[in-house]
Amino acid sequence: MDLRRILYLGYYWWKQDQKQFNLYFQFVLNTTEKSRLGLWIDVIKSSLRYNISLTEYFYLKFYERSADDRASWAGTGFMYETQRILNPPSTRSKLNDKREFSREYKEFLLHKVYDLNTLRQNESDLELVYLEKQLVFKTHDGKCGRGTFFYNSAKHSLERLKELIHSQDYDLVETFIVQHDDLNKLSPSGVNTVRIITQLDDKGNVHILGCRLRISVNNAVDNLAAGNMVACVDESTGKLNSKAVYSDITKSSESVHPITKTEILGFTVPFWKECIALAKAAALKHPENKSIGWDIVVTNEGVGLLEGNHDWCKLVWQLPANKGLKSQLAHYRELFTV
Repeated sequence: MDLRRILYLGYYWWKQDQKQFNLYFQFVLNTTEKSRLGLWIDVIKSSLRYNISLTEYFYLKFYERSADDRASWAGTGFMYETQRILNPPSTRSKLNDKREFSREYKEFLLHKVYDLNTLRQNESDLELVYLEKQLVFKTHDGKCGRGTFFYNSAKHSLERLKELIHSQDYDLVETFIVQHDDLNKLSPSGVNTVRIITQLDDKGNVHILGCRLRISVNNAVDNLAAGNMVACVDESTGKLNSKAVYSDITKSSESVHPITKTEILGFTVPFWKECIALAKAAALKHPENKSIGWDIVVTNEGVGLLEGNHDWCKLVWQLPANKGLKSQLAHYRELFTV
């Protein structure tokens, strides 16, 4: 056995959310005929064989899949190795750092992004920020919506805003994005972003590996890890063609939004052609990064980039499709492996 797989296993154990693992472990014991010992053995063997994290055994529902089916799914180990090849660490900073991203891809943004270190020294920009009704404070390297604070002048004082600007807890502040009316009807609690995954081939052509809509569920952010949902979007039409799924295996997939009761299946993402065009154009801006998950905001005025992710999520990609998509990415990994 490859020694790296054993090292990966140790890493997965060290990094995992033990409370969540225990919850899913007990759920599978309660809903299947697996024994405790048998389940433990299967979890460990699957991690070593398929290079998935221990919790991914549950996310990917390996407890109900055949060996051939399991082999088709991309897990953390495969994604880590592949994304290092397709998006070399030396070229990632423009995606890793939200401040640098806003400068490098500024022509694709609808909203304003201020570096707080710079903003504190610029009185004219400060005055403009003080006039904003809603703002979003973030850390430059925040992931999955963590480290985010939503300022609202109806709830917070101007003094509170000044405290946030001069706080060392945040690196940047963004003007608030008002999403398209149709998306607001679907879920008004948070901005629901489109995730389009682009892949460059060895001739510089852009291919789309997947289109998804992340759907908030009574949550200010739309990240899957925060308890929200994701559904597949048809690349040609912009229509949602799958039920929305959670990463939480104790929850069932949804064809209707659980809060707003808006139909999910068949919902059409506004400005869809513009979403695709934006992702393809952004993919060509810095072709040294070849595989990127773009987060796109859709407003009544059009579409804009929110983020570009070099380490885009395999769960958002595969779970709503309900099938392993590893072979798609393996092709490009082989193409660019020296």
